[in-house]
Amino acid sequence: MAEAVQVQDRRVTGQEGKRLVGEGIRRSLTSGDLVPGQRLVEQELADTYLATRSAVREALQDLAAEGLVDLVPRRGARVRVVSVEEAILITECRASLEALCARRAAECATQRQRESLLAIGAEMRDAVATHDLDQYSALNRRLHDLVAEASGQTVAQKLLERLNGQMVRYQFRLALRPGRPAQSLPQHLAIIDAVVGGDPAAAESAVRAHINNVIEQLQATPAVGAPQAPGLASAAPAAARPASLR
Repeated sequence: MAEAVQVQDRRVTGQEGKRLVGEGIRRSLTSGDLVPGQRLVEQELADTYLATRSAVREALQDLAAEGLVDLVPRRGARVRVVSVEEAILITECRASLEALCARRAAECATQRQRESLLAIGAEMRDAVATHDLDQYSALNRRLHDLVAEASGQTVAQKLLERLNGQMVRYQFRLALRPGRPAQSLPQHLAIIDAVVGGDPAAAESAVRAHINNVIEQLQATPAVGAPQAPGLASAAPAAARPASLR
């Protein structure tokens, strides 16, 4: 009993516990460890993040407000399932925000950020040449995140993080479709060239063309049931999973 009390005493609670659990679940959504429809068991989450169950409940309430989790009375929490139709609506919102960020990044990016973008572009070429889909998908996410960061548009950046959290789902893994990386690579390189070259109009145009193509791909996605997984499976982030729909 004394040992159990000591473990409980070491658990994080309050605002820090809520932050720890919330960030952990978001990372797991991004990595693909948590899948649509999967149950989120309070005790398993508390054990995974060494947080109190009250901190877990508060984190789940915040995630539900962000549209990442569904709270079902008397049945607990589940990862929210996003339909193809809703994914298209979310992507349309992303188009405006990412276009704004690209325009601003072309104007505001530092020299180091521009060099990083060029390095990402080179790595993306290598990933496509070697058919390394996991690496390409991870670089894809780094590229979009870096453009948003370089823009200095912190409000748009936070909104994109929230929207992207709803989009990172197995059923929308466009990056794994045959030929998709080779198709999207020139689009990403056009974004990089415009931002690095300091051309705001071209950067915005390149992003809009890319996101419009993503929407076209989504429109061709068949409606399928959400994958099911018992329990938490793994709430800790995985190292190498396809990163996102972009």
